Amino acid sequence: MQFYIVDVFTETKYAGNQLAVIRDAAGLSTETMQAIALEMNYSETTFILGDAARDGGYDVRIFTPAEEVPFAGHPTLGTAFIIQQKIIQFPVDKVILNLKVGPIPVTFSYRDQQPGELWMHQRPPDFGETFTAETLAAVLNLDIEDIDPRFPIQDVSTGLPFIIVPLQSLSATKRCRVNLDRFA
Repeated sequence: MQFYIVDVFTETKYAGNQLAVIRDAAGLSTETMQAIALEMNYSETTFILGDAARDGGYDVRIFTPAEEVPFAGHPTLGTAFIIQQKIIQFPVDKVILNLKVGPIPVTFSYRDQQPGELWMHQRPPDFGETFTAETLAAVLNLDIEDIDPRFPIQDVSTGLPFIIVPLQSLSATKRCRVNLDRFA
């Protein structure tokens, strides 16, 4: 089994957000992938199922140490980089990853034939459930006045859902302390 450790969101080795990328993973079971992700113990580990493109993209699965996720940003970018460098091996404008959420294109820029910046095109956002300021203030251990009433508190997803809470200040952000027991 061939794997790579990728530093994402940096131009410096041993910095940024680390990611393990496993190649030729088609023969691995979901349970084995999960065990490898737990062993690697990075925030995410990706598995490229094969070196051949299918339906215009490369089949990839993403796991945290605890579970498989349908999408995550830095693993998408880091895995596209490995596909371009180790599988395709020449400059291309775009690499498409076939993820659980569907195809995600990653666009490349180059400097001296080497990848520079990578951009991913995420799915359009799905706007889900909204929440009250009272509920989220309690969950975040903040005062209701810390939450900006001009914007909704809402579950938003482009593949991996997050609750977006608009806060009034940087100070409020620094004081946040999540207490999931208060989220019912």
